[in-house]
Amino acid sequence: MKKKIPEFKSEAEERKFWQKHDSSEYVDWSDAENVILPKLKPSTRTISLRLPESMIDELKILANKRDVPYQSLLKIFLSERINSELHQ
Repeated sequence: MKKKIPEFKSEAEERKFWQKHDSSEYVDWSDAENVILPKLKPSTRTISLRLPESMIDELKILANKRDVPYQSLLKIFLSERINSELHQ
């Protein structure tokens, strides 16, 4: 039998509770369903990356042909390559 989840006065109180307690003692995760959150954006971090100017120029040309910002195209290229390397 699972423990009863207490009522919380605030989100902060609930957050503190779950930091100290194992949810499997309160929730039967075998009943859980997978959920897709299509509008959820992953956390990002700014990095500094030095590239040859000629590479940036070529990237901008390719991005212009696709009508996307060159930084976005660079993220697409990196993502595709990472997936390819991980799933060989």
